[in-house]
Amino acid sequence: ARRYPRPDAREVEVPDDARSPRDGRDRRDRRDDGRPEQARPRDRTGRPLPYGTTGVALTEPADPATIADAVALGVTRWDEQRYFEAHELLEHAWKAASGVERDLWKGTIQVAVAGVHLQRGNRLGAHRLLGRALERLDTLPDVGAGVDVARLRTLARRARDQLAAGVAPDADWGPFPTAAMPDADATADAWSER
Repeated sequence: ARRYPRPDAREVEVPDDARSPRDGRDRRDRRDDGRPEQARPRDRTGRPLPYGTTGVALTEPADPATIADAVALGVTRWDEQRYFEAHELLEHAWKAASGVERDLWKGTIQVAVAGVHLQRGNRLGAHRLLGRALERLDTLPDVGAGVDVARLRTLARRARDQLAAGVAPDADWGPFPTAAMPDADATADAWSER
């Protein structure tokens, strides 16, 4: 093992097998298709943990079959205040969407990740992400893709303003802001006008 100084004057010991190998062999975790993927367990806020960690609430692996399944599971994770997992699942919808709906999912994910930052105690990161989320959400109709965008904007704005005032908001965003889709034609018209 080697010892490396850190900027904060602490030294960190890194085991030899944790460093990049000099023999050219790649020891990264890989998926079945050969692409790199981190297999280390993560806590509920997404922080990587050492292999074999026990006694800590971990993220649950999810492999949704459809975008609708991913969104439904993402909503469930949001409701459980598991914002890291919610953002990972909602990314399926974001990546599949285009136009205004893509902005909706991106803004929603940014609010979820701001929740992760609050859970980790990173107020500055939460404040910045909420600001970016509001830049997107403020351009959208009040309802779209089953999301109550107006309610999402309200909770994001309230948390951002509290952070700006030096107050740490609760990291519980409440239930996912779902919206009943009143009239599919009217909603489609409102979204197509953007």
